[in-house]
Amino acid sequence: MKLFRHENRERSPDTRRVYALFEIAHTAVDFAAAVCFTIGSVLFFWAQYETQAIWLFTIGSLCFMAKPTLKLAREIKLYRMGKIDSLASRYED
Repeated sequence: MKLFRHENRERSPDTRRVYALFEIAHTAVDFAAAVCFTIGSVLFFWAQYETQAIWLFTIGSLCFMAKPTLKLAREIKLYRMGKIDSLASRYED
């Protein structure tokens, strides 16, 4: 079993649920990053809001950094779930 395989997420109802939860988190982080960058961009029109704009860009960048972290965590979780499933099936046999 390898990481980033479509079969890993379709193995069972539990793996589909885990995949869906991570996708929701990924989308939420993506949306948060977009909001931070959009608001930060608008704030740069006024010099007095430059510090807030910089902070929003920094937060947006951290959100973009979280996206691949979420994907990797999801794949590791699905991989481990597969290892547990195969171990359980060997025990049952």
